[in-house]
Amino acid sequence: MVALRECSGWAEVATVRGMERQRIRPAVSSDVPAVKAVTDAAYRPYIERIGVVPRPMEADHAANVAAGKVFVTDEPGTGRAGPVGLVVLEAHADHLFLDSIAVHPDAHGRGVGRRLLRFVDAHARALGLPEVRLYTNAMMWENQEIYPRYGYEVVERAVDGPYDRVHYRKRLL
Repeated sequence: MVALRECSGWAEVATVRGMERQRIRPAVSSDVPAVKAVTDAAYRPYIERIGVVPRPMEADHAANVAAGKVFVTDEPGTGRAGPVGLVVLEAHADHLFLDSIAVHPDAHGRGVGRRLLRFVDAHARALGLPEVRLYTNAMMWENQEIYPRYGYEVVERAVDGPYDRVHYRKRLL
């Protein structure tokens, strides 16, 4: 069982069984190198498969952090200091856009991605937004298996330049 509490832009996730606590918080300027490192480590394996550098790897991480779009989490026991997972979010009038979710490979299988997705839902609700939207590359098959398990439905598939994307939404209200 997991409880999520959001306060002033950060969330604390308490896992009841072990009372382990992870904090999801807004990234600060000192996190920018870790944001880049986690993003690159998470997306690098897809370069060969999709034939192009994934857009999150080319993002202006410093600008996103400065704009308050990036939220990070640490994970005890990975041997990594600093953030091991992150989301990049953009609030729009009618939805929250999940621009990127990245988990460092050292933290795979520890529930980091699940906690981040729950945070995204809680953040959208706190902002009074009725849905979350995202897209993923059609060649990122793993994501197409994950998102429906968390309540996302396919809206469309569209090509944007070199990117073949599957668009999803999750209605919250």
